[in-house]
Amino acid sequence: MTSFVVTGGARGVGRAIAERLTTDGTVVVVDVVERLEPPYERMVLISGDAADPEVARRAAMTAEAAGPLTGWVNNAAIFDDANLIGARPARILELITANLALTVTGCHTAVNHFRQHRRAGAIVNVSSHQAQRPVRGALPYATAKAAIEGLTRAAAVDHGPDGIRTNAVALGSITTARSEAYRREHPEVDDQMAALHPLGRPGTVAEVADVVAFLLSPAAGFVNGAILPVDGGRAANGPDPEAQNRITSS
Repeated sequence: MTSFVVTGGARGVGRAIAERLTTDGTVVVVDVVERLEPPYERMVLISGDAADPEVARRAAMTAEAAGPLTGWVNNAAIFDDANLIGARPARILELITANLALTVTGCHTAVNHFRQHRRAGAIVNVSSHQAQRPVRGALPYATAKAAIEGLTRAAAVDHGPDGIRTNAVALGSITTARSEAYRREHPEVDDQMAALHPLGRPGTVAEVADVVAFLLSPAAGFVNGAILPVDGGRAANGPDPEAQNRITSS
């Protein structure tokens, strides 16, 4: 039985990914929480900062002890915002680096672990539609996600010869406990989400988890350096200049 590491796997999208991967092996979750709630069979917590190389190394060793480590998911993220008017350059760079460091550390640890064990492996980085089409007020996050997509392609090129595949999923709006709490206070977002996503709804965490599991699996053995949108068509969508006229005349 193989093993996996999922950063930011205690809740939300990361938790769904971790639970999905337990069907294929043991999953080591790296998160800042002190315990997993609820506990889950074949899921082990390493409590700490996923950007810390020592924490990441400990996660790799823990996973390897449970079974050959073959997959690593960099899902952990930070959502603090700043803008070019109200924040100093150093603060903006700090926020960008904080997000990017989570994925750089994970990729560094995974690549070196796979190479040390002379083993093929797969990495999936969790990105966002904002890497290509940012929304206002999220400059550090959007910039970091764009850098993560560049890192994904570069790692795929550099380490494909080692048998290490690196891909990313670029998420649209996904329903989580956090987004549901916001939705209850702002029911108008339902119409906004329907308009943004051609499928007419946000995605589910299970839908994301299934795509990540596919990218880590042998079924995706020739997929490398891909940025796969998991967004219901949000990134492909554009405003229709005739929509208002049609609504008015109908």
